Amino acid sequence: MASDTLKATLVADKSFVIAEVDKRIYGSFIEHLGRAVYGGIYEPGHPEANAAGFRGDVQALVQALNVPIIRYPGGNFVSAYNWEDGVGPLELRPKRLELAWRTVEPNEVGTNEFMDWAKEVGSEVMMAVNLGTRGVDAARNLLEYCNHPGVTYWSDLRRKHGVEQPHRIKTWCLGNEMDGPWQIGQKTAVEYGRLAYETGKAMRLIDPEIELVSCGSSSSAMPTFPEWEAVTLDHTYDVADYVSLHQYYGNRDNDSANFLARTMDMEHFIKTVTSTCDYIKAKKRSKKTMYLSFDEWNVWYHSNDADSRLEPWSVGPPQLEDHYNFEDALLVGSMLITFLRHADRVKIACLAQLVNVIAPIMTEAGGAAWKQTIFYPYQHASAYGRGISLQPIVNSPKYDAQDYTDVPYLDSALVYNEESEELTIFAVNRHLEEGLQLTCDVRGFEGYRLIEHIVLHHEDLKAINTARDEQVKPRQASGTVCKDGFVETLLSKASWNVIRLGRTNSSNC
Repeated sequence: MASDTLKATLVADKSFVIAEVDKRIYGSFIEHLGRAVYGGIYEPGHPEANAAGFRGDVQALVQALNVPIIRYPGGNFVSAYNWEDGVGPLELRPKRLELAWRTVEPNEVGTNEFMDWAKEVGSEVMMAVNLGTRGVDAARNLLEYCNHPGVTYWSDLRRKHGVEQPHRIKTWCLGNEMDGPWQIGQKTAVEYGRLAYETGKAMRLIDPEIELVSCGSSSSAMPTFPEWEAVTLDHTYDVADYVSLHQYYGNRDNDSANFLARTMDMEHFIKTVTSTCDYIKAKKRSKKTMYLSFDEWNVWYHSNDADSRLEPWSVGPPQLEDHYNFEDALLVGSMLITFLRHADRVKIACLAQLVNVIAPIMTEAGGAAWKQTIFYPYQHASAYGRGISLQPIVNSPKYDAQDYTDVPYLDSALVYNEESEELTIFAVNRHLEEGLQLTCDVRGFEGYRLIEHIVLHHEDLKAINTARDEQVKPRQASGTVCKDGFVETLLSKASWNVIRLGRTNSSNC
């Protein structure tokens, strides 16, 4: 190894505990938007469709991601949605103008169909209620319909619709992005705070076991951030369990070094919201800690221009269909790493979205389903990022980007699974031109051995996957060694890495 090779070190120790990782940080999102539902998870007549019209090939890919929770049905869609339109006999369901995305909603898929599908793929549902055009009554009725056992109007209506047992949905969003001028029924912070509190209060009277998510700012760039959080939480703190965060990043100016540093902004966003929550906690003399639900996050910028040319008022048009490249996968990996390093406060996170719409899974009408580049870091984190998040002690060279200074080339997180006795090192090398020689001190994990080193790398940052050509896919790295309590490896330039250690029969460490 040349003496001028970039070098980084990392120390892993069982005592450097951040928190238990809530598996729901690997959640996702399905909105009635574009081809997420119609032409995505649901396509009657497709060769892989089941009797209910849901695609088996899509289901298999969702199951491969092991998604623990899925937010539904929106998103901007929910702010003008009448949930009653989506239950009962299909032939009686109305078609509606959908104002958020200017499409027609046929209501072929509604609450019960989606709950059945979520059960099939092994996911819980995070249900959102409409606090744009509606309020307390619609929310409490939906909760009664979904969660109450029976002998009331709405719960008996569910049973009449063929669903004998309650859905028992645990987690509920009190509206969506209510600070946004694009939102149907936009609210001021005080208007939203009062409505969300009264709605949550009524919902808890029906089912005291539910969890509630109060709407935070639509992004950290909103002019009202973080005042929105301070004002709304002043109302909702006692009734809510989480406050939401939404954030998307793009690379329109094609500055890859700056793009890969965007998680510096995400770190600041999380810390600012956490501080605001703790301010309200102190103000109220509360013993309760408010947790964070990062229930919309992803890369999103490729599809915006194409969407502007779509004709309105069709069913399931191809909206927000970003075709992700390799560098997008790197940033998605770093965003997942950021959640792990904040596992003490970030308890839910939903990659937006799951199928076709800014998604890891894409489909062709009547044809194949396939994996986008971002599928892989999401899959790896979901598979190997469950356990205890440990604080890595990192020494890494840094760089300055257009919008950020002192950006570490090494972005990393550690997860220790006590049950399986495995340690996973997640690492992104942000350097676009050079490999990074990494030395990991794992002496605190005596007797652990190298299981594997998975790497996602491509020489072309703009490489994409298609239904017939998967250019970007993981492979096993060579040359990684574990000896005398140290892991030595070379992280390829611009790469996502998963280094797994455990008590196996592999090479000794």
